[in-house]
Amino acid sequence: MWTFIILVGLLILITAFVLVFEKLLGSSGERTITINEDTLIPVFGNDTALNSLSKNKIYIPSACGGKGSCGTCKFRLIDYHEPPKPTEIGLLSKEEVENGIRLSCQTKVSTDLKIILPKGLLTAKSFKGKVIKLDKMTYDIKLVRFRLDEPMYFKPGQYGQIEVPGFDEVRAYSIASDSSNPYEIEFIIRQVPNGLASTFVNQALRIGDTVKLTGPFGDFYLQEESTKPIIMIAGGSGKAPIRSIIYRLMEQGFKREATYFFGARTEADLYLTDYFLDVSNRFPKFSYVPALSHELKDSPWKGERGLITEVVAKLTDDLSGHEAYLCGSPGMIDACVKVLKSKGMKEENIYFDKF
Repeated sequence: MWTFIILVGLLILITAFVLVFEKLLGSSGERTITINEDTLIPVFGNDTALNSLSKNKIYIPSACGGKGSCGTCKFRLIDYHEPPKPTEIGLLSKEEVENGIRLSCQTKVSTDLKIILPKGLLTAKSFKGKVIKLDKMTYDIKLVRFRLDEPMYFKPGQYGQIEVPGFDEVRAYSIASDSSNPYEIEFIIRQVPNGLASTFVNQALRIGDTVKLTGPFGDFYLQEESTKPIIMIAGGSGKAPIRSIIYRLMEQGFKREATYFFGARTEADLYLTDYFLDVSNRFPKFSYVPALSHELKDSPWKGERGLITEVVAKLTDDLSGHEAYLCGSPGMIDACVKVLKSKGMKEENIYFDKF
């Protein structure tokens, strides 16, 4: 009997000690995240910064669902914190590490944090999107239109994220639609071999399905205060943000000269060609230049041939007073930047979205 009482007493003492120990170490109870020195949110438990912010409706882009493999959920710590984890090292440059940049999905809120986020992230929200349109653009590209439960106000060129139902995965896609209609959002999505989200969209998604979307995100967008002539260059699904930008330029009546170079491999990879040619007929200051790099020599194609960089180099002269918007693969964008700079364009006037 006495043995039992002693054991119960010891268990009570151990439990009390653990609770006090956890309290002293800060592994339980309330902590805070201070954002940009003026927004403070409470955090309970010992979750990651990514999840803690999401629970408070502050959404940081994360293409891998918080697994630490995509490197997109970066934020800046402005107070002392633990060094980067091994999972972060390969996704952060030395300069980023020195400046306190971390991956929010790998940073536990084990103490109060002070962080810096781009102001645009503080306006990103979560939406329910009902599929109202699915259009096959090419053999591997599909356009999907969602009607939202509330408006997503975005700048032409920005992107949103789609959550794949049943999986802890989200993917980022540029918004392809008209920013003047914030209740309907369109994405142009290319099928990636073995890609979870692109396979879901291109093969499983149906009219009437409801999907969770978050956004808007991104610092790539039309500089509406500028009066400079515009060069736009894209390939594949990179047409999405350019399409949104062109909607806005049409609403403004194309007050600026603008040329859109679109690169594809063959004629089978072209889409919305008639639409953009019609825009060029209606707006004299706009011209659309599709170019094919691998079209058969004896095909009936009458347009430009060659790599898009070659076509841009051939058809442009002095670009020192222009600005550019580039969308596509890192290799394509790097090559285009080199061509534009060789034509006199200032680097600070070149805006791009690599994906």
